[in-house]
Amino acid sequence: MKKLFAFAPIALLLIPGAAFAQSLLNSKVPPTQVKTIDGSNFNTSTFSNHGKPIIIDFWATWCKPCIAELNAIDDEYADWQKETGVKVIAIAVDDARTMGKVQSFVREKGWNYDIYLDPNQDFQHAMEVINVPCTFILDGNGKIVYIHNSYMEGDEKGLHTALLKASGKK
Repeated sequence: MKKLFAFAPIALLLIPGAAFAQSLLNSKVPPTQVKTIDGSNFNTSTFSNHGKPIIIDFWATWCKPCIAELNAIDDEYADWQKETGVKVIAIAVDDARTMGKVQSFVREKGWNYDIYLDPNQDFQHAMEVINVPCTFILDGNGKIVYIHNSYMEGDEKGLHTALLKASGKK
């Protein structure tokens, strides 16, 4: 019985977080400062794709599921762009110790995403992201219409379905 109580506080912390993330559905991205890959400041409220959907993916260089997800999206990205006009924005939440590796890591992977850095995790907190990977889809009006946390092989199919819906294709 003691073990059950030892884990209860953890469960209580995680369950509200899941509910909060869902509270972002149908809302706009909160205005928060992030950095471009070259170190310039950028306000997230200005993310735009000219009426087309946007995928925002929170990830880190040390996160294997994050890398697997971004690789899986990369495999489909050209087709998804033709089909829906989608833009992928990848938000690196690496800490100061690993932040310097992001640019070379992305270059090595060959990802053609818009990459931003969230060095203080301000955007991560504003979007109520508890762990990575965490993926959001914004519709053409900039409203959050899909949220998915974690990654398993094949999850990109559900992402694609949600992307089609967000673009009005289904």
